[in-house]
This record gives sequence, structure tokens and C-alpha cells, in this order.
Amino acid sequence: MQRGRHDMLLAFLAVAREGSFTRAAAQLGISQSTLSHTIRELEERLGLRLLTRTTRSVSPTAAGERLLRNIGPHFAEIEAELDALSELRERPAGTIRLTASDHAFKSVLWPKLAKLLPDYPDIMVEVFIDNALTDIAAERFDAGVRLGEQVAKDMIAVRVGPDVRFAVVGAKSYFAGRPPPTTPLELTGHVCINQRFSTNGGLWAWDFERDGRELKVRVDGQIVLNGTVGILEAALDGFGLAYVPEDVAEPHLKSGRLMRVLDEWSPAWPGYYLYYPSRRQASPAFTLLVDALRHKS
Repeated sequence: MQRGRHDMLLAFLAVAREGSFTRAAAQLGISQSTLSHTIRELEERLGLRLLTRTTRSVSPTAAGERLLRNIGPHFAEIEAELDALSELRERPAGTIRLTASDHAFKSVLWPKLAKLLPDYPDIMVEVFIDNALTDIAAERFDAGVRLGEQVAKDMIAVRVGPDVRFAVVGAKSYFAGRPPPTTPLELTGHVCINQRFSTNGGLWAWDFERDGRELKVRVDGQIVLNGTVGILEAALDGFGLAYVPEDVAEPHLKSGRLMRVLDEWSPAWPGYYLYYPSRRQASPAFTLLVDALRHKS
């Protein structure tokens, strides 16, 4: 395997990581048929099947897993070094891939990106909205944005937002004929809207604190969602109590569509942080982004 092997390997890495010919072709900027032909040619040259294809998914074979594991990091190092060459350019440039929760994107990330990007047209930012605790190294993200207590200890963490308070809220229709809870433990007798994290499949336990006393309450209800937007909509339609960031609920509290309970049990939690591996070689574009996102208290 001599000519074209570099492009073939890049094509294989894209398909193996994306788990989809469609997404990989879009990422590489080529047609699906061209990509499929490239993968077939690589497999023929190696004499090994690298990918298992079904009607719904694509996954690496044992040989494919070995190839992905052994050559993937080297290609990532090459890409990092090429990105670092942008230091030689007058203007920061390059692509930065981020992962953030829906609330982090709306409340912290997008307002600052909207101010930064018009002045730097050579910087492209790709944001993946995901409420799971994403392994940014494994998923090849440059950085992630999560609440402070969710950031792994081996990461560099830069504060990008103020403290966050959560609010237990429900629609007036929900409280009709139901006494509001006066302590967090009374939530077990109420219908609540749960949130499930896709990382570990567990339901989020609602955290409370008052006078130094901390409580975690496992709530129950008919609906389980994985994002703030859906949880808020379900609460507005009277399907139960929700525990959402205060700023998300505030407009609906002012309009009277929602009522708040257990306010005194909802302290301020550490706000959002941008986190990334300590070994990452920062490009000028990434350094600029970090400085722009940094929270000024």
C-alpha cells in the first residue's frame, strides 16, 4: 500500500469515529459513494475487513479497532502540529470543536461567541450540544463546557460563567388541588420530571442545601428527558415539577405561568467551566477563545 494510503487511512478514521458513512462523508467533504469506494480499496489492499456494516450502523471489526487504536493518536498529533503552524499567520485561524450542554450554550457560550467570531472570520467553531459528561479526549473535542463539579480533576478548568442557582418550579395547573412541598423530602410525594444522563444512564438526583445540611432526593414521575429545554416545556404544560436553572425559569415566573417552591433550599452552585486536557498544545485561535470566554467577576 503506497500511493493514497494517507487519504485512505483518514477516510477509515472518519468512518470509525463517526459510526456513519453519511456523517464521515460530510466531515471529509466527499460523496458517500467515493468514501465507500475508498474504504473498500483500503480493505482490499490490506486483505482485511475493517468495518462491519449494517442497515443502521457502522462499527470497526477487531482489525479495525486495532488500527483505530494504534494510528488514531498519531494522526491527532499531526493535526495538532499543523494547527500550531497557524502561529505563523497574522490572524488566528482554524477549527475549534466544543461540547456543551443546552443551557451552557444558551446562557454562557453563545453570547460570548457571538461577540468574538465576527472579528475573526478565519476561526470556525463547531459546537456539539450534549448534556452527557462527554470524554472530550476520546471524542476528539478541543474542550467542553460543564458545571464546575462535573469537570474531571485531570483537566485544566477555566471559569466561564457566574454561579448557578436551580429552581423547583411547576405550572399553576399542577398545583391545583396539590399542596406545594415545604421540604425537599416531600418531593417524593409529587410528580416530577426526571433528567437522565446518557453517559451512565442514571437519573439525576436533585441536590439541595440549607443551613449546612445537604440533601439528594430521587424523584419520580411519568416523564424522563435529557435536556433543559424539554424539561421546561413539560413543566409549563403541567406534567410535573421541574428542577431547572433559575434564569431559564425566570421569564415564566414573572409571567405567572410557573410557580416556585423550596426557594430557600436552592443555594448557588459552581458555575460553568471550560475544560480541556492539560497536555493540549494551545493554538492562537484556542488561546483567543479561552480568553474571550473567561468569566470576569
